[in-house]
Amino acid sequence: MELKILILLNLLIYSVIVSQSFMYMIALRNVQESMGAASYIELRKLLDRNFLKKFKPVVYSALVLGFALVVAALFQSSALLLAGSSIAFAGLLTDVVLILKGDMPINRIINSWSLETFPANWVEYRSKWLYWFSWRQLANISGFIALLIAAVFS
Repeated sequence: MELKILILLNLLIYSVIVSQSFMYMIALRNVQESMGAASYIELRKLLDRNFLKKFKPVVYSALVLGFALVVAALFQSSALLLAGSSIAFAGLLTDVVLILKGDMPINRIINSWSLETFPANWVEYRSKWLYWFSWRQLANISGFIALLIAAVFS
C-alpha cells in the first residue's frame, strides 16, 4: 500500500475517533452535566447500546492502520513521520486502555440501573466517567495532532 494512502486512511479513521472528544468539548459534556438522573441514565444506555456496535470496528481498524503506518514509517527516511505515527499509535493504545479500565466498568454499572432505581450518588458515577473520558480526550487528541503534523510536514 502506498505510504500516502496509508497516511490518508489513518487520518480518516483517527478523525472518527477524535470527533467524539471534540463533540464532548463543544457540547456533550455540558449537556450531560445538566441532566437529571433519569435523562442521564436513559441517554447513557442508548448511547452505549448504539455506540459499542459501531465504535469497535472503528477502533480495531484504527489500531491496524496505525500499526501499519508505524511499520511503514520505519522504512522511510522521515523521522517526523515515524515520531508522529508512533505518538498517534500510542495515543490510540492509551485510549483503548482507558476505555477498558475506566469507561467500560462505569458504563456497566450505569447500564444496570433502571430509571426508577439508581443510587443516590449517581452524580459521582457520571463524574468518574467524565474524568476517565477527559484522559481519553488528552490521549486521542494528542495522537491526532501528532499524526496531522507528521502528515503535513514530513
